[in-house]
Amino acid sequence: MQQQQHLLLSPSLGTQRQLVSWHFGPAGAGRKVYIQASLHADELPGMLVAAHLRGLLETAETRGEMLGQVLLVPMANPIGLSQTVMHHQLGRFELGAMENFNRHYPDFFNLVKDVVADRLGPDAEANKRLIRAAMRQALDAQTPTTELQSLRQVLMGLAHDADLVLDLHCDFEAVMHLYVEQPVIEHMRPLARYLGARAVLWARGSGPLISFDEALSGPWWRLQEHFRDRAPVPLACASTTVELRSQTDVSDELAAQDAQAIMNYLRERGVLAGPAPALPPALCEPTPLTATDKLHAPHPGVIVFRRQPGDLVKADEVLAHIVDPLNQRRTPISSRTDGILYARHHLRWATTGMEVCRVAGATPIRSGNLLSP
Repeated sequence: MQQQQHLLLSPSLGTQRQLVSWHFGPAGAGRKVYIQASLHADELPGMLVAAHLRGLLETAETRGEMLGQVLLVPMANPIGLSQTVMHHQLGRFELGAMENFNRHYPDFFNLVKDVVADRLGPDAEANKRLIRAAMRQALDAQTPTTELQSLRQVLMGLAHDADLVLDLHCDFEAVMHLYVEQPVIEHMRPLARYLGARAVLWARGSGPLISFDEALSGPWWRLQEHFRDRAPVPLACASTTVELRSQTDVSDELAAQDAQAIMNYLRERGVLAGPAPALPPALCEPTPLTATDKLHAPHPGVIVFRRQPGDLVKADEVLAHIVDPLNQRRTPISSRTDGILYARHHLRWATTGMEVCRVAGATPIRSGNLLSP
């Protein structure tokens, strides 16, 4: 294992943060896997999973089982980790620009499509190398002017040429679930089964504010479609956002379980030598993100949940009440779809319009920008 340190742009005199990456296996041999934890810095389960993964990967490396390279970033957001205000971690948004740490990543499709258009040939592997080189050049051409921009550039520099990408997150209160792009579902089915995912939510681009995982798999299927009649473009990167249950699901037992599931997946994908364990039964089928019902509070009040994460619910079923303590108003919050209640807020006081919970259904009911800001 090799450790590398990556300095970020200093935001102020006397301070400079750094990102740490751990590298396992021979660079340039076999498939490259990129795994990062806690891009939203207040989502801690991934950091603990990364700590367990390090031990497992070091053992695999010692045994000569590394057939590819695994790059692990155990703490992907040193900026957000420093944002502690009145004992509360504010790790989702950068306080200076008020931007989500998991948005505004490069649109590689538009950055490289014209650059490579006249250089693509009949060899898909050669085209893959050409496109990755163009991605690298596009990144190198950027000149970050803020610490946040430099963090995004460093993360993309580490991950842009990976074949598989796992971005480890969690929700407020939730069951295990994954976000994927529709063209890479089959690549991620084994991971979902090893992890015991209760929902796999797919989209073909979820909106203009490009998330980390979509910045990496998205350009490949878009370029594949764009050049379909001109040159072969492989689906060279499959990426996913893994939501490791709830913010409070931080335990060695769960982290060890999830780390082992990821190791099983790496064996199944041929990144590690040796037979992969038999796939467990699938606990869900992938469903479109457009079929997810996001329920909001119509007025302020105390949230009284009626159903738990992981519960199967029916359309029109009451999932929570919003109780106004001043006038005794009690407003039911009902699902618009059959599905699984896969995530809900950890707060119990709702402001008007606040998202209360989410239900993953099978029939599309939404369109437009599918991501929160």
